[in-house]
Amino acid sequence: MASDERPICRGDWHPRDSSRSAAARLVEKDGQVGAIAEDGTALASAVFSTLDISARVGSIPRRVEFPDGSLFETADNDAIDGLQLANGRKRVGFVHGLERFHPRLLVFVAAVFLLSGLVYRFALPVLVEVAVAVTPPVVPKLMSVSTLATLDRTVLDETKLDEAKKRTISEGFARIAAKSDRGASAYTLNFREGGAIGPNAFALPDGTLIITDELVVLAGNDTEMLIGVLAHEIGHVELEHSLRQIYRAAGMAGLIMLIAGDVGDSVEDLLVQGGGLVSLSYSRSAEAAADRHSVELMEKAGYDPTAIARFFEIIEKKLGDTSGTNILSTHPGTPERKKAIREYEAELRQKQAPN
Repeated sequence: MASDERPICRGDWHPRDSSRSAAARLVEKDGQVGAIAEDGTALASAVFSTLDISARVGSIPRRVEFPDGSLFETADNDAIDGLQLANGRKRVGFVHGLERFHPRLLVFVAAVFLLSGLVYRFALPVLVEVAVAVTPPVVPKLMSVSTLATLDRTVLDETKLDEAKKRTISEGFARIAAKSDRGASAYTLNFREGGAIGPNAFALPDGTLIITDELVVLAGNDTEMLIGVLAHEIGHVELEHSLRQIYRAAGMAGLIMLIAGDVGDSVEDLLVQGGGLVSLSYSRSAEAAADRHSVELMEKAGYDPTAIARFFEIIEKKLGDTSGTNILSTHPGTPERKKAIREYEAELRQKQAPN
């Protein structure tokens, strides 16, 4: 080796437009960078400024392309960085720079989560309200059909209630639906066996209501209580809680996919289809508003305005739910809701009393 030849690193040399490779050394000699075979044969040579050197990304091998189209490839990233620095190229690749400076990467990740939190806390509610305001009537219908189909396919089953029981509940439901702002024609009551959902009733955005066999059995002969629960669900529809929840769930799915990138078809389906199921649960304020709506609607229809409070008594006694509200809960606690319902009924009665 000549005295002015400076070895840089070892690797493989590839001729232009060929998959053939040969073991070689990268050296600097007489102001040029060259690739030399193990037997000393010169394979390629050029001044540094004409070389095209790939950016450093992790431990991916670096490629040095000569003007004649041949390539020298090496895993010795540090040696290539040294070659660049020695010839005046001070900067390494942007991606590698992020990799090397871990504190910066941590700050970047923290910034992403902070921005996501701000979007969720402030931007998403505004976008949801805008979406609700401009939603044409056909959209809630399509959403509801899709959600009910998903529930029927995965959780719900055909009702086992006898016709007389269903007729009694349906007649009471028609009575309160007729007193609602949208009228009886806006609502449809469906009976289903709840399965994993258990004793429950819920409303979909277009006015489709579902009551489970398990809830009917839990209520025993207290049909008025069931009507109070259905009045509560009508409140969710008229206050557009279901529609808001679906849009919020869709927004959250979009935010997750924006952060995570391509999450795959199965996860994407879970996020999107799950949005319909998430719409079946509501915030603390939404549940309280629907409770008050039940009180008002039941009073208009000539029923006991506090009938739904008996539902919470059953939950306390038969299901053992005596939880109160705390800062981490999204729903009012059962005792608190029962108390609030009776207080609201008393407030309405006082307002209606003659002076």
